[in-house]
Amino acid sequence: MIGRYTREEMGAIWSDEARFKTWLMVEIAVVEAQVQMGLIPQNALDEIKAKAKFDVERIKEIELEVKHDVIAFLTSVNENVGDAGRYIHKGMTSSDVIDTALALTLIKAGKLIEKGLQRLHDAVLLQARKHKHTITVGRSHGIHAEPTTFGFKMAVWLEEVRRHQIRLGQAIEMISVGKFSGAVGTFSNITPEIEERACRILALQPANISTQIIQRDRHAQFVFTLALIGSSLDKFATEIRHLQRTDVLEAEEPFTIGQKGSSAMPHKRNPVGSENISGLARILRGNCLAAMENIPLWHERDISHSSVERVILPDSCILIDYMLNRFAGIIEDLVVYPENMKRNMNIFGGVIYSQAVLLKLVEKGLSREDAYAVVQSNAMQAWNNNGSNFMDNLLKDERVLGKLSKEEVRACFNPETYLSNLDAVFQRVGI
Repeated sequence: MIGRYTREEMGAIWSDEARFKTWLMVEIAVVEAQVQMGLIPQNALDEIKAKAKFDVERIKEIELEVKHDVIAFLTSVNENVGDAGRYIHKGMTSSDVIDTALALTLIKAGKLIEKGLQRLHDAVLLQARKHKHTITVGRSHGIHAEPTTFGFKMAVWLEEVRRHQIRLGQAIEMISVGKFSGAVGTFSNITPEIEERACRILALQPANISTQIIQRDRHAQFVFTLALIGSSLDKFATEIRHLQRTDVLEAEEPFTIGQKGSSAMPHKRNPVGSENISGLARILRGNCLAAMENIPLWHERDISHSSVERVILPDSCILIDYMLNRFAGIIEDLVVYPENMKRNMNIFGGVIYSQAVLLKLVEKGLSREDAYAVVQSNAMQAWNNNGSNFMDNLLKDERVLGKLSKEEVRACFNPETYLSNLDAVFQRVGI
């Protein structure tokens, strides 16, 4: 589905080979913890470390019979270890392995996602600096509003990306817990000290309290964070899709040599990358709902969350990794058209400067209501009459000229006056 944009490193994290390797790491950590406490002989640990291995195809073969993946995994491992294998999984339940290993997997995935976020951050920062003074029209409700700069747009995005960096760090921290507390979390056949030692070996924090599983609000927070990132990417991509419209054309995705936009219309240059990002964000948001529905489980645990997570966790991580890196590439090579921005600003003769005229008339003694009516009537005349010009209309209106000189009217059409505090805002963002 992802084609040449596939990030092999992220995909490898979620492979069967990686999953079972992580399970084995968890199992050995518990053996090592018990060796430290004198509960298992050192030579058994040495033998396990030397001989413990598994075969993915053999695990699948065993699972066909036993219908239990952890038992199939342990059987495959013990076929290689021999007598010392009796110490593996001592006092543990399946979810001790699965959930602790899942935490390690999500941490690895999270660290890769952090790299993608940083790449996006750096790309947006570069555009914000480059276009700090590239004047363009601001829009509200999709309608021309007042002057802003393209760099200001990018600075808004930059701050949003930074919030996601904080959220992702928090989500990784929340998921960085392990548990070895047994069948219902009461340490019936294992001790809290073993859990603490094993978690320390794995660089995890022990869950303060757990049932048979680690509670799924932690996982939901992680998936929700990915969905939030995806929704921001959707927002950014939607802006580019608008700016690339033929009648706007203020910025567009890079269009590579040999690329074609349409099978029927050779002139087309479509924002396919941004559209792709917007579409994939919908999957992330759907996965977020599934993650939240995994939180309410029966009693100390049921298995309804397991099948869901086998889909939504790898898919969400792989998708957001792809989305971040694809969109960062779009921003890095974004084509910006300052001249088109200037052209669009002057549609209808500069109606975007209406507030400056309004405030100037009020300053000269006209009531706000009367000033608004005067300015609006001239703006609407320009808007509705193709070929009419807002500034020209004002310069012919005696109601305006009774308060303002022509020079004062023209002075209201200076975009720089709208951007006098730009430096202060950029300083807040640290640019």
